[in-house]
Amino acid sequence: MAPRKRTIRTIPQERTPAREQDPAVRARNFLEVNCGYTLEDALRESERCLMCADEPCVRGCPVGINIPGFIQKIGEKNLHGAYDVITDTNLLPAVCGRVCPQENQCEGVCTVGDSLEPVAIGRLERFVGDMAIQQGWSNVPYIEPCGYRVGIVGSGPAGMACAADMAKAGCEVTVFEAFHEAGGVLKYGIPDFRLPNTVVDAELDKLVQLGIRFECNTLVGRLFTVEEMLDDMGFHAVFIGTGAGYPTFMGIPGESLNGVLSANELLTRCNLMHGRDPAHFDTPLPPSRNVVVIGAGNTAMDAMRVSLRLGADKVHCIYRRSRKEAPARAEELHHAEEEGIEFHWLTNPVEILDDGKNNVRGLRCQRMELGEPDASGRRRPVPVEGSEFEFEADLVVYAIGTNANPILGQTSGLKLDKRGYIATDENLATSIAGVFAGGDIVTGAATVIQAMGAGRRAARGMKAWLGLRDTVDACSEATLAPDQRPFGLDPAERDFVLVRLPRAASTTPTHT
Repeated sequence: MAPRKRTIRTIPQERTPAREQDPAVRARNFLEVNCGYTLEDALRESERCLMCADEPCVRGCPVGINIPGFIQKIGEKNLHGAYDVITDTNLLPAVCGRVCPQENQCEGVCTVGDSLEPVAIGRLERFVGDMAIQQGWSNVPYIEPCGYRVGIVGSGPAGMACAADMAKAGCEVTVFEAFHEAGGVLKYGIPDFRLPNTVVDAELDKLVQLGIRFECNTLVGRLFTVEEMLDDMGFHAVFIGTGAGYPTFMGIPGESLNGVLSANELLTRCNLMHGRDPAHFDTPLPPSRNVVVIGAGNTAMDAMRVSLRLGADKVHCIYRRSRKEAPARAEELHHAEEEGIEFHWLTNPVEILDDGKNNVRGLRCQRMELGEPDASGRRRPVPVEGSEFEFEADLVVYAIGTNANPILGQTSGLKLDKRGYIATDENLATSIAGVFAGGDIVTGAATVIQAMGAGRRAARGMKAWLGLRDTVDACSEATLAPDQRPFGLDPAERDFVLVRLPRAASTTPTHT
């Protein structure tokens, strides 16, 4: 008998909660806050999916995961099948299930959310990803070598996604990472209490199983250039996914004092360089009792919560707009409030104060009020005259956004846009033939899953440029119906042959 059609009235009405550490306990440790779903939790939450025919959640996912498909497999207790469905399009379910802003993507358009709380898609994805790690599941297809060598600059989510797709296409793939460990922002920018490094390492191991090689401690643009990768090192194509980790400051007095640093620096020292374990690692972190973090995005939440765990007595958030305009995920903001972070809304710093010995002693701020909306659509903060005040601080952390690292732009012929990010076409090809780019280095700061989507999109462009037939794309873009198609290739497909002309030693390279 066919299963009964689900409706809003017949599904469980309440969203299945996830177990969490007690705020008073977790504020002093780096263990994961969210403990995840049990099998019973996952089965119950899977019953809340209506299996909509139009699948708005799939359209809301930057990589197009078949969300109803994997949730249906969970409901059938076919967890390996659910993993197979997810990894058709997403290599990092245990990562994305933890850090993606599902409330603005798949869950934000969930039909159930029109009447009740949306299906907890992210929690279900994490459950499947964690089960795969526990059970040692991986999907390594048969790969026929094609003879091409591909270089990937950056081992973050964009680089990972591009590397995996090119490896599956038969390319020999080498990933170059500037830090001493692979993972990019997943490793240096996100604390263990949100995304444990063990989870990132487990997902990276699956890329190694595809034959991908990682070269760490390799800063492209300093050791060698992008052009040298193509001309001297024998790579047939290159993908740049270096992210945008160059910090932004405000330019107010006192920023050169000891005790002023960026959130990226604080998080890198703590997350990647083990600064939270001074007994075993000699990583410098300034001892701080009163910490101020400027900004209210996800990175700011991470910096504040890390500072609390490092032993600060008080941690303050300074943000020039109201709580409503804060760009952080609602869950991260809620967790920070639970842990005792002090928020100063509608407050703008105007000067960092010197203790007379070139160290931070406090912050001078000004009250703000909201005026008319600006270009971002948010109401513009306007200073309140005569409202300046001071409070004590010994560490000031900036978390107000990042910019593109200028190294590649300074050392290569890559065309940049007016903001300093790498300019690309619709296929993410750059101004240098055979070089593609994607993720934050092209768009500016975005989400993990958006960076992965860019990496996969660049891989499609790279395969087309190399002349590699992409079966999935060829099928989806076929111009004739299957019953009308003659034997052989679709007429829209063309065979490509890559021709590399030798360049005279005295000739100056030109790029189109």
